Amino acid sequence: FLVLVLVASVATRSHGAQQEPLVLAHASNDSSISVELFTELEELARIVDISYCVGSTGLGVQKPFQCLSRCSEFENFELLMLRTQTWNTGPLLADSCGYIALSHPPSIPRIILAFRGTYSLTNTIVDLSTVPQEYVPYPGDDDDGDENEDSSDFLTPLWPWRSSTTTNIDDDDNDDPPPADPPKCENCTVHMGFYSSWLNTRKVILPELTQAMDDYPDYKLTLVGHSLGGAVAALAGLDFLARGWEPRVTTFGEPRIGNKELMAYANSRFNITSPTNANANDYHRVTHTNDPVPLLPLAEWGYSMHSEEIFISAPALPPSVADLHHCVGDEDPSCIAGTDGEDPSWGIPARFKFWELFFAHRDYFWRLGLCVPGGDPRDWYRGKYPKPGGDEDDVED
Repeated sequence: FLVLVLVASVATRSHGAQQEPLVLAHASNDSSISVELFTELEELARIVDISYCVGSTGLGVQKPFQCLSRCSEFENFELLMLRTQTWNTGPLLADSCGYIALSHPPSIPRIILAFRGTYSLTNTIVDLSTVPQEYVPYPGDDDDGDENEDSSDFLTPLWPWRSSTTTNIDDDDNDDPPPADPPKCENCTVHMGFYSSWLNTRKVILPELTQAMDDYPDYKLTLVGHSLGGAVAALAGLDFLARGWEPRVTTFGEPRIGNKELMAYANSRFNITSPTNANANDYHRVTHTNDPVPLLPLAEWGYSMHSEEIFISAPALPPSVADLHHCVGDEDPSCIAGTDGEDPSWGIPARFKFWELFFAHRDYFWRLGLCVPGGDPRDWYRGKYPKPGGDEDDVED
């Protein structure tokens, strides 16, 4: 049955008229976003698309910043030297891939962490297993008691009251929060698979990331993730806030990562403000109509969404500024939460349209997820988005 649905869906999409290059325009409704934010989100979509070169065949992402995909579009980027250039923590629930890059002037000075999404339908289904566990703002499992473990100093930073040479440390001291003193998350639970993915990623990236922040103190810490990578980026952002850092987080197609208490905690920690000042917020959760992943795991299983959603209402590529809407609250019925009950095609609610994993879940400004020159072949004829306020022949660097 699903095969027949997928074939029908492909046929419907393939007979559409070829899309013309995007012309930027302001939306007229109160939920519209600014051109500046639109431009930022579009660029971040291309940046996270590059993460799909990690773990794929070929050369992956190499220094200074080279790959088979869109790396040439970011000439001021420099791949941060990790032990393996990029990271790939392994299969199944602990699977996490991505890269860290420095964005040097004249580009916006940033330290960018890009988290790759799920690479196959099989991984996607596994990622949506629903086992929850207690959420700790600053995880107590940073130190597992083995003082010979090389990474423990980076998982639990060496604050003045603690050093790797300290002996006879009381167990109670190990549970003390860092100087940022994050508030406790009461009754919070988190998806075990997503949380495990972040814990495994953290062990790999924190040494180099900590050094990069010391070396480039004026660079903005910027996190971006798609799909599973969006969930990992969300948890990473909360972890970094607990460390006293100030990350700017953007996710595309982020699934539900925890219960209502955890979502309220995330809203509070990121100090989400009014939609009228969306540019100032340091978290943006971008969703796309018909994408089932933001609706999973199910609310019936105790999972919820957090706020600061930006909804792409146009089903086809490319979207315009008028197609992006800033949503109100955690589950605005005019955004992705409201699509689940709207005329379900084939009698299937949006959250169960798994064939859209190949389409709507990948369609965020560009079709994400294929490491080939110029991105997905679907995008080859489109060129680039014009600069706001410039000539149509101008393109964003």
